[in-house]
Amino acid sequence: MPINPAPADLPLSRLPNFDPRRVPVLGVDAHLPPVAEAALRPQALRARFQAPPRWEPELWTERRFSEREPAHASVLVPIVMREQPMVLLTERTTHLSTHSGQVAFPGGKRDATDRDEAHTALREAQEEIGLAPGLVDIIGQLPTYTTGTQFIITPVVGLVEPGHQLTLNAFEVADAFEVPLAFLMNPAHHRRHAIEWHGVRREWFSMPYRDGDIERFVWGATAAMLRNFYRFLSA
Repeated sequence: MPINPAPADLPLSRLPNFDPRRVPVLGVDAHLPPVAEAALRPQALRARFQAPPRWEPELWTERRFSEREPAHASVLVPIVMREQPMVLLTERTTHLSTHSGQVAFPGGKRDATDRDEAHTALREAQEEIGLAPGLVDIIGQLPTYTTGTQFIITPVVGLVEPGHQLTLNAFEVADAFEVPLAFLMNPAHHRRHAIEWHGVRREWFSMPYRDGDIERFVWGATAAMLRNFYRFLSA
């Protein structure tokens, strides 16, 4: 029989009156150097994955707050090859059972018929946002990141043809948008947050991006994986 989580083990998004946008910023990592623009070009990204440096991810896992069995999943980190490389992100619909309403990479749980992590990421991206697999050039993977809901996520990095057309799955995806890769790979935009609940301290990053009149609030697992991507490219 599943065990109901203790109050201290509730996911952040389910804490009473919790809004990540309103949690104070404890610090901004502006002292760290941004990834050089030349290192964000397609050929440089391919070369980095072909001959990776010695490095360690900064973030591996979240505090566990689910009794479900761990499940493997993949997300696609889609880098659209525009004149300025852009990262394609989604906003999840608010009725989903996990990570509802949050900014996320397209992706999901691995199916038994999936060949590997990349196949899962491409299949999920096609199902969620209509991104055709043939328009994505997979160049590598980042280390897994485990969420509090016990998804062991493999980020799969792919270069996306800029002429793609998206068709959103309205049940899962409320919106899709792009953020400059240079913005996300600049720690001057990496903000640190923390909150205590029933004596348990939770910490996370956010990377809010102003998209016209809309604030795209990147935080939690998505921000953590982007932070690891920064560490990989800056190593």
